[in-house]
Amino acid sequence: MSTEAATCQVFTDLTVGGMTCAACVRRVEKRLGRLEGVTASVNLATGRARITHPARVGPEELVAAVEQAGYTAALPEHPRTREQGEEGGEGEDAGPGLRQERDRLVGLALLAVPVLVLSMVPVLQFRNWQWLCFVLAAPVVVWGAWPFHVRALRGLRHSVATMDTLVSLGVAASFCWSAYALFVGGAGVPGMRMPFSLIPSASDGVAHVYLEAAVGVPLFVSAGRLLEARARRGTGAALRSLARIAVKEVAVRKGDSELLVPIEQLAVGDLFVVRPGERVATDGAVVEGRSAVDLSLVTGESDPVEVEPAAKVVGGAVNAGGLLLVRAGAVGTDTRLARIARLVTDAQAGKAKAQRIAGAVAGVFVPVVLALAVTTLGFWLGAGADPQAAVTASVAVLVVACPCALGLATPTALLAATGRGARLGVLVSGPQALEGLQHVDVVVLDKTGTLTTGHMSVARITAVPDGLGEAEVLRLAGGVEQGSEHPLGRAITAYARRELSHQVLPGVRDFRARPGQGVRGLVEGRQVEVCTPEGELPDVLADALTDAEATAHTPVLVRVDGVAEAVIEVGDVVRPGSYRAVDRLRRLGVRPVLATGDREAPARAVATALAIDEARARCTPEDKAVLVRALQERGHRVAVVGDGVNDAAALAGADLGIAMGCGADVAVGAADVTLVRGDIEALADAVRLARRTLTTIRVNLVWAFGYNAVTVPLAMVGLLNPMVAAAAMSASSLLVVGNSLRLRTWQSSPAPRASRETAGRRAR
Repeated sequence: MSTEAATCQVFTDLTVGGMTCAACVRRVEKRLGRLEGVTASVNLATGRARITHPARVGPEELVAAVEQAGYTAALPEHPRTREQGEEGGEGEDAGPGLRQERDRLVGLALLAVPVLVLSMVPVLQFRNWQWLCFVLAAPVVVWGAWPFHVRALRGLRHSVATMDTLVSLGVAASFCWSAYALFVGGAGVPGMRMPFSLIPSASDGVAHVYLEAAVGVPLFVSAGRLLEARARRGTGAALRSLARIAVKEVAVRKGDSELLVPIEQLAVGDLFVVRPGERVATDGAVVEGRSAVDLSLVTGESDPVEVEPAAKVVGGAVNAGGLLLVRAGAVGTDTRLARIARLVTDAQAGKAKAQRIAGAVAGVFVPVVLALAVTTLGFWLGAGADPQAAVTASVAVLVVACPCALGLATPTALLAATGRGARLGVLVSGPQALEGLQHVDVVVLDKTGTLTTGHMSVARITAVPDGLGEAEVLRLAGGVEQGSEHPLGRAITAYARRELSHQVLPGVRDFRARPGQGVRGLVEGRQVEVCTPEGELPDVLADALTDAEATAHTPVLVRVDGVAEAVIEVGDVVRPGSYRAVDRLRRLGVRPVLATGDREAPARAVATALAIDEARARCTPEDKAVLVRALQERGHRVAVVGDGVNDAAALAGADLGIAMGCGADVAVGAADVTLVRGDIEALADAVRLARRTLTTIRVNLVWAFGYNAVTVPLAMVGLLNPMVAAAAMSASSLLVVGNSLRLRTWQSSPAPRASRETAGRRAR
């Protein structure tokens, strides 16, 4: 909870349980809105309510208001608490609740399928088939549909009608009428056959049974909701990933002793120790020691930062070198990681315009259907029709209007797109940002790990003419750097081993490392030094240093027995295919913007190589989120592509977030689309597949509502009996699923030839 002094308003997040449709969301928001000065935005996908309210209104009143609406509410648990309780699990949605619903669906299918087949295929109706169907349908109506009945009754107590109300009434009415027909209406006699027809036929004194409607409705709706739950799996992963990055215990120095304490007990001003390979516990300043600090998991940038006394360090960074003693400068909610977590939470609490429209429609849809069913029953009875005809028409209205197709429209499309996308290296994870995707015209691209490889590597070796030669210099430099823990040294050694795979790197003796200057040692009797370039150098090496500055590479000088032999340039390199990816985005009408936490020179070099006109350097996570909001405020629909923790807030706040699958878990969790192989060339395919998915969802929703617009009037005038209504309801669901499954054959388009040729020229 945070306070805005200017408005005396506070923000509170609540976890809301029991919501199943947009009508539920609207109900919770209206109930909270009745409290003076309170406004709420409820997100069905995350089950969270972001509430703005006066300080005088406490969390207890907010929880009570939600409970008065017929739902459960609680303050969310601390991210670390959730993470500790979920180790080894699949996520919040993969717990006992989802497994229980899956088991319930399996039981429903085993009981319901025989009833559906026997009721709708007359040739299979054997002697006393109706009684077998009745026995099989009873547990479906009571046990299988029990969650719908419970939620419908809960809504009734609070004068609320949701889609669960339609399901419960349709199931109960169909089963009760079938029971009446079997026990009283003559349908229970041996040898009874029930024909399948599109238009209700005369009963000839024998009432028809509609058990297929009683079992089909809960079966299809349950299947749709399970698919939806699976499609939403992973909600909240971004915040759990931030919790995993945070240090849990820290070695605090008290005098000459060290004490390992929980991170919660660390206070501002405390001294704590960070050993090689450990994460920095919190934001602070170095008091003793020198080292190279890897900030890649926090800032997303691969270049290590040399730190010494008085240098600032960020919580979550990895100490890649020597022992550090750090004085804590910020703890708890004031740290960089905590601020990023708040940005992600704020972004996820938002609601798209289409969601609000759907909520308004759903709030009217269910009461209208109930009113139509009652009107139909009263009209037919008032017109003197047979009670069976009146009940048949009324039940048909309830059954045919059941929201199976509505429930399946989004999750099946997402499921099909996810399966197809995974084979193409693209993972579509949710519908939230896809609503605004059709008009995306700006993509904000991270540099390191997205457009570049994200790893330090040898980019070029320049050797003096008539010297030892590149291969020999690389062999000697790789040998001496074997004793180094510095990221630059590790990059040189790894490159040497890869390029000289047929040789074994020589050993090093008398190895010495000079912090900030380089390393030296004896290799095969020669004094080899890899150090910062200085002094007079041959023209070819001086030119190499100039080129390294222009391309933002880090140059090191290799001296052998005191003679300058070569300059090795180390840096991050552009991913193969980055130019093609950016070019294809332009062809889709999307303008690229580069935003990176790196220095101006590397940012400018990459932007020039990829023909990106706008580049922002030294962007903090907050800066990236602000950039996204500024672009949105100017009317742009923004997509963000990134791979690090620093990209998480921007990914979550964008209209479409695209994460590199090889990046930090928090970036993947905050994104809507993930490039699972880390293949930058799949970026344009990700945008195209996401747009196609959104189009498919819209077609599904149009069909679902259009189906109701046609079939409900037919049911009201008696042209559909409940059995046909159930068949129509099933057919609508199958059509929605079939349309969604077309995404499984979606094909990505190859990069245009002109783009490939241009990329090749640029690479050369």
